[in-house]
Amino acid sequence: MPAKEMKTTCPYCGVGCGLKLNTDINEQGEFLPVSGDETHPANFGSLCVKGSSLSQTLVSDGRLLNPYVDGKQTDWHTAVDEVAERIKAIVEKHGPDAFAFYLSGQILTEDYYVANKLAKGFIGTANVDTNSRLCMASAVVGYKRAFGSDTVPCSYEDLETCDLLIMVGSNAAWTHPVLYQRIVAAKKLRPWMKVVVIDPRKTATCDIADLHLAITPGSDAAIFSYLLVASADTKHLDTAYIDQFTNGFEGCIAQARKVTPDLNSTAEFCGVAPDDLELLVRFWCSTEKTVSFYSQGVNQSATGVDKSNAIINCHLATGRLGKEGMGPFSITGQPNAMGGREVGGLANQLAAHMDFATPGAIDLVKDFWQAPNMAKENGLKAVDLFKKMEEGKVKVVWIMSTNPMVSLPDTAQVQRALEACDLVIVSDIQVNTDTSKFADILLPATGWSEKDGTVTNSERRISRQRGILPAPGEARHDWQAICDVAKALGFVSGFSYRAPHEVFAEHAALSCFKNNGKRDFDIGHFSQINQQEYDALLPVQWPVPKGRPEGTKRVLADGRFYTPNKKANFISITPQKPIQQVNQTFPYLLNTGRIRDQWHTMTRTGKTDTLSRHIDQPYLAISPKDAQTLNLVEKQVVSVSNELGQLFLRVKISEDQKQGQVFAPIHWTAAYASNAVISALIEPVVDPLSGQPESKIGRVKIEAKTDLTYGFIIINQGLKTTEFEDKEMEYWCQIPLKKGKRYELAFSGQHNLAALACELLAKTSINAHQGQWLEYENPINQSKRYAYLIDDVVQAVFYFSPNCELVDTAWLVDLVESASKVTPQERSAILVGRLASIEDKGRLICSCFDVGEKQIRNAIKAGENDLVSLGKRLKCGTNCGSCIPEINACLSPNRRAVTSG
Repeated sequence: MPAKEMKTTCPYCGVGCGLKLNTDINEQGEFLPVSGDETHPANFGSLCVKGSSLSQTLVSDGRLLNPYVDGKQTDWHTAVDEVAERIKAIVEKHGPDAFAFYLSGQILTEDYYVANKLAKGFIGTANVDTNSRLCMASAVVGYKRAFGSDTVPCSYEDLETCDLLIMVGSNAAWTHPVLYQRIVAAKKLRPWMKVVVIDPRKTATCDIADLHLAITPGSDAAIFSYLLVASADTKHLDTAYIDQFTNGFEGCIAQARKVTPDLNSTAEFCGVAPDDLELLVRFWCSTEKTVSFYSQGVNQSATGVDKSNAIINCHLATGRLGKEGMGPFSITGQPNAMGGREVGGLANQLAAHMDFATPGAIDLVKDFWQAPNMAKENGLKAVDLFKKMEEGKVKVVWIMSTNPMVSLPDTAQVQRALEACDLVIVSDIQVNTDTSKFADILLPATGWSEKDGTVTNSERRISRQRGILPAPGEARHDWQAICDVAKALGFVSGFSYRAPHEVFAEHAALSCFKNNGKRDFDIGHFSQINQQEYDALLPVQWPVPKGRPEGTKRVLADGRFYTPNKKANFISITPQKPIQQVNQTFPYLLNTGRIRDQWHTMTRTGKTDTLSRHIDQPYLAISPKDAQTLNLVEKQVVSVSNELGQLFLRVKISEDQKQGQVFAPIHWTAAYASNAVISALIEPVVDPLSGQPESKIGRVKIEAKTDLTYGFIIINQGLKTTEFEDKEMEYWCQIPLKKGKRYELAFSGQHNLAALACELLAKTSINAHQGQWLEYENPINQSKRYAYLIDDVVQAVFYFSPNCELVDTAWLVDLVESASKVTPQERSAILVGRLASIEDKGRLICSCFDVGEKQIRNAIKAGENDLVSLGKRLKCGTNCGSCIPEINACLSPNRRAVTSG
C-alpha cells in the first residue's frame, strides 16, 4: 500500500463501508478519489456513489475555522473559559437539569463517551440525547422489551443466506445501496430466494421484489400480527422454542387473534389485496430461513416500538433467531448510531447498555467513573428536550454535529426553543447551518478524514475511522473540546485523556466492569489497548470479551436472553393507524424520506456537483390522477402547507405514488433552498415509549401557484442567496457545479428581468463593466435570455420564462465551466436555447458515469436489451449499482435482468 494511502470508514449510512483514501493531490489541487477496502467485511471493496465521491467533499468552502463567542472571533482558551463559566453559573442557579447535550450519530464513539460521562457523571443530568432518537430509538426499545437488551442479533451475511427476506419500511436500494447490492447478488446466485417489500410506495427496492405489499401508511404491525396468527393456525410454531426460551406467548397470540382475526379483515386494515397477503403467509410458513429487515418506515412512527415487537414476536414464535439466515434485523440510518447506543448516548440510557432502571447500575457506573454528581433518572428525549427549552426549563444546550432546525419535527417550535435558550453552543464543521444561526458560541470541529476514533455499524461491527488529514484552522476533535470544558469546570482527573485510544480503552473497561456475562455489550478484550494496537484495529463484531478477540458473528444463538429469568418476552400489541389523518382541509397524506445521492442536511453531499445531478431540487412526488385533479404539470412549483407552515416544491408526477399520497425528500435546508425544510410540516407526535417522532407522516393541502416566472442562473461563482430572499422569491434552489453554481428560480410579481440580471451580476466579483451582454426576448412565449461575456468567455447565463419547462442546462453549464472562448455557433445557441451538436442525455440515471435516461432508451432501441449490454456500451450500472432499478424501468419487462454481473 502506498505510504499515503490509509484505511478508514465511510461517514454516511449505517452499512459502515471500509474505504481507502490516498492523501496525494492531483495537478488540479484535488484529492485523489477514494476507493473501497476489499478486506472490509461490510462492503468488500464496493462503494455507492456517495462514498465514491467523498474526496470531492474535502473542500474548504464554508468551513468553521475559529471559535466565536457572541458573534466575535476568539481563541480556544477564551471560548472554553466562556463555555465553562456560563455552564457553571446556570447549573449553580438552576440545577444540573438546566443543561443538555444534543448529539449526533455522525460523531465517533469516543466523542459520545466523554459527552455522556461529563453530563451523567459529573454535571449530574441525563439530558443527553441525539439525532439518533429520530432514527432508531423505537427499534432499541423493541429489542429491549423482547430480549432484555439492545441486541441486534443478525449479521449482513444473514441477508445473503436467508431464503426469504422481508424488507419493511426500507428503501435500501437508495438508503443502504452497498448492502442492497449484496442482496441483489445473493438473489442472482440463489434464485429460489424470495424478497418481499412492505412499503406504501413503490420504490427502487421493489426492483427485486417477488411481492410488494403497498400497505396503508402505518399499518405494518397488522401484517406481522396476522403472520403470528397464521403461523399458529397452520401449525408452523416452534413450540419447543416457545416453551424453553420465551415468556408470554399465550397472552400475545390471544391479543393477535383479537386484533387481526382473519385474512380479509387484516388485508382491509392494511389496504392490500387478500391474495397478496395470503402469498406472504405462504412464503412465511414455508420458509424457515427468514430475515425481517426494517428501518425508518417502522421506527419513525407513534407506534414504532409496537411495530418492532410485532416483527420480533413472529421470529420468537417460529424459533427464527440466532441462526444463519434468520432474525429480526433493524438497520440504522447513521454511521455511528450503534456506537452511541453502546456508550449510553440517549437520555433513557446510562452507559455500556445499562439503564437507570438496571439494578445496581447507577452505583456501578458511579464507582467506575468515580463520578461526583451521578444522574439518577432518565433525561429528556429530543422532542421533549426542545419543548422544555422553549419553556425555559433547559437553559443551556450544546449541539454537536447535527442540525435540529432541519431534522426535528415542527421547525417553528425548534426555532422558538433555540431563541428562548439562555446559552446555545454549537460544535460544527460549517459556519452557516440552519442551526448555527442561533448559536451564542460556535466551536470549530473536525470532520470526516480528520477525526480519529471508532464507529459501529448496523451489524455490531466496530471499525476505525482514521484521521488522515490535519485539522484545518483551529478545529478540534469533539472529544477534546468536551474534555477541555470538563477540566475548566474542575473535573480534571476524569477527563485527562491524551488520545482517543485512551477513551476507547476506558469505554471497553466499563463494558466488562462487574459484567461476568450479565450484560450483552462486552468489549473487554480492548480494555488495555495501546496506541499501536488501536491504530491497527481491524473491524470486529461485538461482543468481544476478554479471551475472544475474534468477536461474535451471531448472538442469542443459545436461547439465553438478558431478562430477569433469561427468557425472551412476547409483547402483545394492538396495530394502530398514524395519529395524523387526512381531512377535508388537508386531504393529502405526506410521506417523507431520503433520496439516492444526498445525505441528511447536505452539509457534505451538497458540496459536490456529482451528487446533485441525479435529483437536483426539492420536489413533491404526486400520482398522475391527483396531478390531473389539481391541474398540475411536471416541474411546476406548488404550495404545500398545513397548520404548521408552508413550503414551495417542484412537482414530480409519478406512477409509483398512490392516489391521495405524496412524497417529499428531507434533505434540503435553508442554506440550499427556500421554503423546503420538510420537517416544518411534521407534527411533533412521538412514540410514548421511545420518544421517536412520527417523522414519516404529515397531512397537507396542495395548491398550484399561478402567474409565476420561472428561471435559472448559471454563473461561474456563487451568489449570496439573501439576494433572492430580499426579492421575496417564492422558490429558489442552489445547485453546485464543478466551477460556480446554478440557481433555479420561481417568483411572482412584476420584475424588469434585464435589470434583475444586471443587479444580480453586480453583486458578484465579476467585472460588470468590462464585458458584453447578449440579450434575447421572445414576444410570443414571453421567454427572456441574457448572457454576460468577457472577451468571449461566458461568465453568467440568465433564462426566464412563464413556462416551468425550461431548456436543458447541461451544455450551458459546460460552456460556463470551460472558461473557453465561445464560437459563433455557441454564441447563437445561448440565445436560441439549444446547441444542435450537443446530445440531450435526458434525466440523469447513472451518477457514476453521467448517463441519462434518453441515452439509455436510445441504446435499447439500438438493440442493447439487457443490463450487461447496456453496461458495456454506456458503463451505466457497472460501478455502484445504485442506478440499476431505474435502468430496469427503462428496459421492457420481458428483457429485464436484476444485475449486470
